Amino acid sequence: MLRIAVPDLVSNSYFPIIAAVELGFFTEEGFDASVDLLFPIPKTFEALRDGQFDFVVGSAHATLLAFPEWQGAKLLAACGQHTYWFLVIRSDLHPKRGDLSVVKGLRIGAAPGVNLSLQRMLVEAGIDPEKNGVQIMPIPGAAGPNVSFGLSAAKALEEGKLDGFWANGMGCEVAVRRGVGTMVLDLRRGDGPTAARHYTFSALVATDKRIKEEPESARAAVRALMKAHRALRADANFATEVGKKRFPPAEAELIAELVRRDLPYYDPNIPEEKVVSMNRFAQDIGLLAAPAAYDRVVATQFSHLWNEPV
Repeated sequence: MLRIAVPDLVSNSYFPIIAAVELGFFTEEGFDASVDLLFPIPKTFEALRDGQFDFVVGSAHATLLAFPEWQGAKLLAACGQHTYWFLVIRSDLHPKRGDLSVVKGLRIGAAPGVNLSLQRMLVEAGIDPEKNGVQIMPIPGAAGPNVSFGLSAAKALEEGKLDGFWANGMGCEVAVRRGVGTMVLDLRRGDGPTAARHYTFSALVATDKRIKEEPESARAAVRALMKAHRALRADANFATEVGKKRFPPAEAELIAELVRRDLPYYDPNIPEEKVVSMNRFAQDIGLLAAPAAYDRVVATQFSHLWNEPV
């Protein structure tokens, strides 16, 4: 049984790996697999390091939280392209899309590890969080073994415990549909500072030990992920089938639409320029001391799989 961890379960951010398990693509590749929630993201990668899980799908740069200087783990494939968080602000503040000045003096919720990208993005946009009174804080109620971060963020916004949040597409969609939040930034689709779109991406990650000792399992994981990409591109309604197995009812009904929007980003390739941009971001936030070579970051022995049929 291959054990996979994600830092948020009720989310489109890591959905392809959930689909890969639930639609039987790991089984097709000769392995049983399970996928479980482990929040927050630093803990997710620490569990990978400590051998509690065989793979993680999470933010690529966050690998560095448990594997300093890219020592001990590598990226196997992209689960989805580009930085994938949304900035949502209380609707009664009448925020406008792309106008980051609205965050001044507000309480913005962000998960541990994810908050680093928000801080950096604000600085690149010319907003000093400290000088401008931006409180970047944890999401109330987001802890617990079965809690969705994005859904907790939407609930906290609705209850007035936050003025905004930086979270996944599901949290954004729930807040917008309930009328309590307005989406201000979608980095993937060109909002915000240009560099921010390339801070990170959703990635499948394994330890060097697993790659060396059990390469067939790593190969199977890449292929299973790619099969999920292919199936969802062919019919996004597969997402509803998966969502009904793993999500609360309301979010299970939403997931197919979110997946449909994300289809252009379902590409396993990790180009060298993407690694350069990510490492520059990691240096800027103090996670990396110096640039790292591509083959220190990516398990290049599997890269040929990205462009092969599955």
